[in-house]
Amino acid sequence: MVAKKRIKKPQLKLCAAAWTLVNYPSAEKQWPLDRKVRAAKDAGFVGYSSLASPDVAKACAKYGMELIGGVDIGSAAEVEPKLRAFKESGATHVNIQLCDHDTPIPRAATLARKVMLTGKGLGLKPAVEWHRDTCTETPEKGLALAALYEKRYREKLRTNFDHSHPAIIKQMRPTDYWPRMAEYRLDLLKTSELIHFRTFTGSHCQTPITNGRGKLDLDFISWRDMFLRPMLAAWLESARSGNTLWAVVELGPKGSGYALDCFPDVWKDAIIARQEIEKVWKSALRKWKK
Repeated sequence: MVAKKRIKKPQLKLCAAAWTLVNYPSAEKQWPLDRKVRAAKDAGFVGYSSLASPDVAKACAKYGMELIGGVDIGSAAEVEPKLRAFKESGATHVNIQLCDHDTPIPRAATLARKVMLTGKGLGLKPAVEWHRDTCTETPEKGLALAALYEKRYREKLRTNFDHSHPAIIKQMRPTDYWPRMAEYRLDLLKTSELIHFRTFTGSHCQTPITNGRGKLDLDFISWRDMFLRPMLAAWLESARSGNTLWAVVELGPKGSGYALDCFPDVWKDAIIARQEIEKVWKSALRKWKK
């Protein structure tokens, strides 16, 4: 008798961003790295997004956290050493902010190919992020890069979407969040293994999660219901048994230009965001069919 194949439901792995904890709780009394990683573990995150270093690798291993890499790459000479550093630090997924805002798309596609091939040779999975001040700073540039890459190399470009960037460029309204986002290569999103989640409006690249007094911020609720719910449902439509989406709760600290001075504690907000995103995921997963 042939045994039935075991069905493993898709998973969402939520990760904290080292960026969120810069100068936390203050520049004068900033937590050491070990405490930051431990705090992320205690808060329920399963990964830690950071640059590569022996200290980060040690802390992630100590607390059983997956290291999710993140790095800028602007030239061919940077590719191998920067990716190798993540290999040595124990990462698999590496977010790549590629080139500059004025880099011609053909040149960016050539560099993206080197990143992907080098990553493959090292056993890594680099993904090019849609991000301002890079070669993907507008949706049009991101789409052009993906199209040229696919035309040249006969395969899809591994992509990490941070939808907060196109959202503010196109100044979207809440009712348009998902319909407009779904126009941007939904096929790439559905095959993605890495994504950034940052709350946004059509004018602000980051908004608070709470009002600082224990209640969810209304803009977060709009983002959750108008973007996050349909986005996760769309990803699950093509997800197969055992697929995993690594998601970084990408909240910038005060002083970064993302969190404003009037925002509540950004790290505490990130913890609440993780909890709320997890609830939405569990709800969406109940409708998943193999």
